[in-house]
Amino acid sequence: MSIMNQSSKAQDRTLGVWFQDIQQGRIKLPRFQRFEAWDRGRIASFLNTIINNLPVGVTLALEVAGAEKFESRYIATSEPKSTGPVTQHLLDGQQRLTAFWRSVHNNYEWETFFVYLPQLDRGETKSGTDAEIRCIPRWVNKNQLRMPLWVEGPAKCLERGLLPVSLLRPEDISHEVDDWVNEATKPLKPLSTDPDAFAKLEAFNETKERIKKEVTILRERVKFFNLPYLSLPAETSKDVALQVFINMNTNSKPLSLYDIIVAEVENVAEKSLHALEASLTDKCPAASRFGNVSDLILSTSALLQEKLPNTRGMIEMDKKQLLTNWPKLERGLERMASFLEGQRVFDETRLPTNAVLAVIAAAYELIPDNGDFLAKAEKLLRRYLWSAFFTDRYENTAASRAFADFKAIKALLKNPGFTEVDVATVPALNRSEFPLADVDSLMAAGWPKAAGIEARAILAVTTYLGAIDFADHKTATYDSIQKREYHHVFPDALLSEVEIPSYLALNCALITCKTNRMIGRKDPLEYLQERVQWADEGVVRERLKSHLISFDLLSKAHYANLDGPSLKRKLAEDFNGFLRDRAKLVVAAMASLTAGNSPSLETLWSAHLADANKDKVEAEA
Repeated sequence: MSIMNQSSKAQDRTLGVWFQDIQQGRIKLPRFQRFEAWDRGRIASFLNTIINNLPVGVTLALEVAGAEKFESRYIATSEPKSTGPVTQHLLDGQQRLTAFWRSVHNNYEWETFFVYLPQLDRGETKSGTDAEIRCIPRWVNKNQLRMPLWVEGPAKCLERGLLPVSLLRPEDISHEVDDWVNEATKPLKPLSTDPDAFAKLEAFNETKERIKKEVTILRERVKFFNLPYLSLPAETSKDVALQVFINMNTNSKPLSLYDIIVAEVENVAEKSLHALEASLTDKCPAASRFGNVSDLILSTSALLQEKLPNTRGMIEMDKKQLLTNWPKLERGLERMASFLEGQRVFDETRLPTNAVLAVIAAAYELIPDNGDFLAKAEKLLRRYLWSAFFTDRYENTAASRAFADFKAIKALLKNPGFTEVDVATVPALNRSEFPLADVDSLMAAGWPKAAGIEARAILAVTTYLGAIDFADHKTATYDSIQKREYHHVFPDALLSEVEIPSYLALNCALITCKTNRMIGRKDPLEYLQERVQWADEGVVRERLKSHLISFDLLSKAHYANLDGPSLKRKLAEDFNGFLRDRAKLVVAAMASLTAGNSPSLETLWSAHLADANKDKVEAEA
């Protein structure tokens, strides 16, 4: 039966109804669908769409009547306690509904999602005026505590203006909401002995009611948010359903914001933005290494006009002024690319966060080509760059935060005499609000091939320090890094044997592909020596040292005659020791880089070994 002979019907459905259907097991996924794929940024973006009641595209469902046409599974973490008849297979919309289901149940292992309400934020600085979703990254420290601890405390969350997304779950959780509000406001409750205790108690009760009202408004917005869907009738054949699924996932190409702005520029100035972009790429090919050039043009142009580097700011830009600023834009992007290469951040794949790009490019409007102030200004940019990599400044609302950082940096650059005290006016450099990562958080950072800021920051430190290739002894460059792969130091096969997670940033080194084949269950050093055929121990040490990896620790990692519990015990101890040792070295490098300095391998290792010897003496005393 052809697609033309089939009928589909567009229907409205609220999230409250979607929730009930998922909860009762009526909706399942065909097994041919991929599993969860959205990162925390896309999850937060979708949740923002919901709480701001913005329109969203349709999903696609195949009606089920009787036997299911496809092997199926439930949406992640939604398996019902008791199963009932399946009424629909979700062909498109899995990522959206999985993100919704998991966030309102707060069952992501490494993230907790909140609604930020600036009117409830009691901090010194507020971010924006509108409600927005915030994602707080989580990790487990050496004491097996889920960090940061404040996320588990309602009072600490409310102090920051944060309400858990889990309070918006569209079912009867009135007791849960009341309990959270009571716990969150407990520190605000006045004592009976306070002056004007009755008036304060009335104000306290009003505050509680205001918070409950905010929660109720958000809950209603979530419950009645419309997520429409197209319904394929139950008699649709398997091949037709699959073809529609493929078409829905590959054939859609909406008009981009850049396309719209191109049209506006041509309308107001009769110039081709596409032609200017091509010219810019010819003059500064390195800029394209860090992302889509059209995105860089729009975000940098927005900042040059003191607009937010997001959709709203780009639309609000003066299009004639965009063209007037073009020479500044070209110079800024060229200098930005050169600056990043000087910090040995070589391309978009290795860049921890792209939020810094437009800030740095636009800042060069006020930085001369030479002279003493050039050195001072670029030291400020180094501090900003590495602070952005090693704090959670850009985990949420990157555009508004980049705008705030840019304005503060611009104010400093307009005042060549700015001091160390002035530097803290840049939010990203304010350590009380945005502390640097510590050893425990770095040990929990995931695989740097994914888009994780801290994970990529760890790798960025090693490339900054040279990251000598294990095979050919060449330091990292843009060209050489393209041939390298993300290599496990402790082999995945070895760690997987005893169910120890191996995909951690601190267990990763960038090396060429010929050294990353057929790892098998080998000791880390044995494998590397076998594959690379190092000449002597001195060469081994030097190459490992450039990646902040201890030869001595790897040389003690032997497991050939171990298995079962004895293997797991020793491997876990050695692996944890290796991760902690490397994390300490990264933290030391981070401290220097975020201060705007240029740490050397020798200095880092000398201080590290001195600290290790001191700890050993104290332990033996």
